[in-house]
Amino acid sequence: MDTTGWFEGFAAHEYIVNGTRLHVRTGGRADAPPLLLLHGFPQTHAMWHRVAARLAPHFRLVLPDLRGYGDSAQPPGDADHANYAKRAMAADLAALMKQLGHARYGVAGHDRGGRVAHRLALDHATAVERLCVIDIVPTLDMYESTDMRFASAYYHWFFLIQPAPHPERMIGADPMHYLHWKLGGWGARGLGHCEPRALAEYERCFARPEAIHGACEDYRASAGIDLDDDRASREAGAKVVCDLLVLWGQRGVIHALFDPMTLWRAQCSANVEGQTLPAGHFIPEELPQETADALRRFFGG
Repeated sequence: MDTTGWFEGFAAHEYIVNGTRLHVRTGGRADAPPLLLLHGFPQTHAMWHRVAARLAPHFRLVLPDLRGYGDSAQPPGDADHANYAKRAMAADLAALMKQLGHARYGVAGHDRGGRVAHRLALDHATAVERLCVIDIVPTLDMYESTDMRFASAYYHWFFLIQPAPHPERMIGADPMHYLHWKLGGWGARGLGHCEPRALAEYERCFARPEAIHGACEDYRASAGIDLDDDRASREAGAKVVCDLLVLWGQRGVIHALFDPMTLWRAQCSANVEGQTLPAGHFIPEELPQETADALRRFFGG
């Protein structure tokens, strides 16, 4: 148990799910509703620190490092990148929550974590009670509406999917430059939103060659097998069946280029509510109190 003020009252453990090792931090009230918080690129569960501290009195919190990120396993990618598909990552988390004794739970995901959360709600609908996605719209819609503005703002979507080891070697030549460039972009206005200890965690974890590869594999999967899965789900008429909260930043790319509420309402058969916040992309770190307040209202802790 960490008592240094960094995730005070939380415990970190390793779990094996679906043959994959996940690094997971848990905390909060043992008798409270379970809430799964999922991070994005190029981060780890550390991005939730300030939000988790505010939510801990109201929820039983589960904060994993996604497969390929942080201190979770970072295996070499399969030929079709299926072991980094959002379906595979969602299956990891469904198995994790079951192992922790949570049959029904809320899920909030930022960035890549939001894409995993979306697939989790589709594939494990009986387990996901409520869903929140932060600063994303559905992956398929984003790729299918690609134009010069989107390709310029999210160039990394097209760079990271290039065949290995091309992007891995380029990023690996100066990983700190690349990491800081990403963390300081998308309307974030520099690195001031990152807690020093969180930034140190991102630096420690991202600099490893296997972590750079894992992140690239995440994006390669999104440009291939994930799109196949998303198209198949839409053709089958599958939608999110639980209530959905959409949060996005008014300085971010999502706000500038997309209509989040229209796109998410098309993918959800339940109630969809949304809110734009005065932030860039990294909303939980830029506005931790506002994020915690929105999550608490929606998930009812």
